[in-house]
This record gives sequence, C-alpha cells and structure tokens, in this order.
Amino acid sequence: MRIATSICGSIAAGVLACAGPLLSQTDLIGDVRGQLSRGGFPAAESELGNYRAQHGVTPEYLEALSWMGRGALAAKQLDQASAYATQTRTLCEQQLTKRKLDAEPHLPIALGAAYEVLAQTLAEKGQPAKAVSLLQSALARYRTTSIAPRLQKNLNLLALVGKPAPELESVKYLGSKPPALASLKGSPVLLFFWAHWCVDCKGEAPVIVRLKQEFAPQGLVVIGPTKLYGYAAAGNDATPAQERTYIESVRQKYYASLSDMPVPLSAQNFVAYGASTTPTLVVLNRAGQVALYHPGAMSYEDLRAALETAVAR
Repeated sequence: MRIATSICGSIAAGVLACAGPLLSQTDLIGDVRGQLSRGGFPAAESELGNYRAQHGVTPEYLEALSWMGRGALAAKQLDQASAYATQTRTLCEQQLTKRKLDAEPHLPIALGAAYEVLAQTLAEKGQPAKAVSLLQSALARYRTTSIAPRLQKNLNLLALVGKPAPELESVKYLGSKPPALASLKGSPVLLFFWAHWCVDCKGEAPVIVRLKQEFAPQGLVVIGPTKLYGYAAAGNDATPAQERTYIESVRQKYYASLSDMPVPLSAQNFVAYGASTTPTLVVLNRAGQVALYHPGAMSYEDLRAALETAVAR
C-alpha cells in the first residue's frame, strides 16, 4: 500500500494528556492539527513539547511543528508563522545531515511546508521579491527531490501570471497527440492537471465539460496533463505499463465527456507548473500568457470568469 505524500485530512484528531502515557508517534500530527483547528495554540505547543521530551526531534515531530506555522499563517499571525517556519526549516536541515530528504514522507512534508509559510508570510508583509528569491534558492537546492513541485507551485503563485506559459512535454500521452502550446497562440487554453487517485479532479470534470462546450465558439482548447505515481488501484504498486493501463481505465470511466482532451503523460510537466496540488488549473490567454494559476478545484462561476477574461484579451 502506498502512503500519500499529503496527509491533509487523513488523520483524525485525538486527545492526549501531556502528563499521560508515552505519546504515539503516529498520533502527534493529528493531535496538533486538532488543537489548532480549535484555536488551541498553547495546547498544541504543550503537545509538541511533551512529545519532544519523550522522543526527541523526529520527522513526525517536524511535520507536526510545520502545522504550527501553517496554523499561525491562517490566523494571520505573521511573525509567529515565520518563527515556527524558521524553526521547522532549521531542524529539518539538521536532520538532513544524517538522512536523505525523501527517505520517508514526513520530513519532506515538513520542509516543503516551512518554505511555503516563509514565502507566504513575506508576500503578506509586502515583500514578494524576497519571497521569490527564497523560493528560487530553495528550488535550486532541492530541485531533484519530492518538494520541488511544491516550491515551484509557490513560486508560480507569486510570479507566473502574466508570463509566457512553460511548454509541455508530450513525448508520452493518452488520447490524441497534444499540440505544442506555442502552436495554440491565438486560442485560449485551459490546462487541467489531474491524477488518477484524485477525488477533487473527478469532481472538477463536469465543470470543465460545461465550460468547454460554452467556450468552444471562442476556440477554447483543453489539455489534461497527468503523470505516473508508481501505484494503481487501492494504492497497490504498479509498473509503468500497469499504471498507464489503469489511468486509461480511469479516464474512460470518469472523464468520458472529455475523451477528446489530449493527456500528456509526464512528471516534468508537474514540476514545471508546480502541480503538487491536484487539480491544478491554468488558463492561458490568446497570447500564450498565463492568465490564471490556481492550485485546487474551482467553482464553475470562478473558472468561467477567468476564461472570459482570457478570451477577451
């Protein structure tokens, strides 16, 4: 069974007394997130302190600590968010002196989140250039690791809109051969990054089908990049050939109304567009520039408004 690299929503919050029995390493992350969801920063701090006293600094501890930064950022406590993120980053880098970043899932999640929070707090404080510089430096250092798409996503959120769209790699694909983006100048384009396991992607499909029909007279082209993840049904390991067959079955079952949508099959596209979140939706205007960059699902109304703007320009 494959463990997903994003655990958002996957662990239920529990309750542990700080002076109680030895804290379970698998419960800490959920417990901290549960406390933060109730605004309980002191309780979450106590949870972390108790765990560290018993277990030391572990990858699980660092992922839980990274949620403190994310929680503070969500609460608009920017200085506190930056402090938590800086602490997480420093401790992660200490861990990297004795282990590889991707040896297990918790450490890359923690480090990626630390950079994300640091960049977003800088942007919120009116320092986007410093945020971009931070992310570029991190991307140069961690380009070959699993956090590269997440770093690129945050960089794209700050700097991609208005820029020429990165070209797609289309050597391997499902369906019809994808056109080069350069050949589509003059037409609006919607890029729909999806994954075979992604429930939100399946939910977004009817929105895209509806908009594809509405904007067909304006020449809208929809392209749906995806990639191999190394597993197929129920998270079971799969060879590339087996996973490709499985992706095709998912495409036919859940995306039949988008059967004419070309599907480039490349991990490089996910890195270039920072598609660490699925779906990721990207709208290109008629000049081939990025008009919208949006990690996550979008409502019909919001995505339609973005397409209307792109078509008009």
